[in-house]
Amino acid sequence: MLPLHFKDNERMKEEIKSRLAGSIAVKEAIMHDDCLLLSIQTAKEKIIDTYKNKGKVLFCGNGGSAADAQHLAAELSGRFYFDRPPLYAEALHVNSSYLTAVANDYGYKDTFSRMIKACGCQDDILVAFSTSGNSENILNAIEAAHQNGMFVIGFTGKDGGEMRQVCDCLLNIPSSDTPRIQEAHITIGHILCEFVEKELFKKD
Repeated sequence: MLPLHFKDNERMKEEIKSRLAGSIAVKEAIMHDDCLLLSIQTAKEKIIDTYKNKGKVLFCGNGGSAADAQHLAAELSGRFYFDRPPLYAEALHVNSSYLTAVANDYGYKDTFSRMIKACGCQDDILVAFSTSGNSENILNAIEAAHQNGMFVIGFTGKDGGEMRQVCDCLLNIPSSDTPRIQEAHITIGHILCEFVEKELFKKD
């Protein structure tokens, strides 16, 4: 008879494997989704065109999606695989004084849209993250971006929520499990950063 702790360890290993398998399954589904693959390509081309036209890329998201937004903005404005000139990319939540002031004075629903009204321009892109596709402040940010003539790339989950109807390019992960969606968001984000960097700064 196996010791109890051994059984617990084996059970935990199977649980871990199950989560990893779930993450792999979502990525395999993306690999076989021609529509989504085409949307990723479109997002890449739009970001490249924006930078060629001296525009900027703004990111927004809540919670874990805010972390993803900040992460990807750093990859573009810093570097990804190799040294090269910086690209203008900014996550709209990083100024905590601004964020808390607007949330207090106007409401959290206006936290991103107000900044977009101030700095979003026609040649810019908004990259908006919401796993549900229904976050009010994200939808308001998209509306403000369109009012300023910006192109909007949306990162969402399986059905896209309300964002499906308002984004110019929708990257809706084929899953309804929030952790798996966010894992795929950062994978696609990394792919975009790699290809944008590679095409804008081709190495000999």
